[in-house]
Amino acid sequence: MEVILRTDVPKLGKAGDIVKVKDGYARNYLIPKGFAIPANKKNIKALEKERQIILAKAEKQRKKLEELANKLDGMSVTIYRKKIEEDRIYGSVTPLDIVNALKENGIEIDKRFIMLEEPIKTLGTFEVPVRLLADKEVKIKVEVVEEK
Repeated sequence: MEVILRTDVPKLGKAGDIVKVKDGYARNYLIPKGFAIPANKKNIKALEKERQIILAKAEKQRKKLEELANKLDGMSVTIYRKKIEEDRIYGSVTPLDIVNALKENGIEIDKRFIMLEEPIKTLGTFEVPVRLLADKEVKIKVEVVEEK
């Protein structure tokens, strides 16, 4: 099935591109989430007019994310956890915990932007990559300290 992308989709294409994808991927994910519309004659004709609007929105979103990336670069957040033994903590620190810590500092991002390979399970300071744009990755410092 051919679809017209309304937003940038990683590993698929940029906003305004016409791409061929499997029917189920289009019907069950891309179209319901608003990432794409079916590429029929009517939509392709409308695309010519809408392409400038889509590209302008995508560029505006890109600038917003770039500004956020600059704000995040080198930022540090502190997360408090109970200590079990030595440096091990009770539970773990997940991307959602990092998102909540950033929210306390006035920055709201989606947890899918945080590229944490596995949950943090010890006390200490960790550099966690945050990828807001496909070509730009920044690192934030996450300090996990003992809860008093």
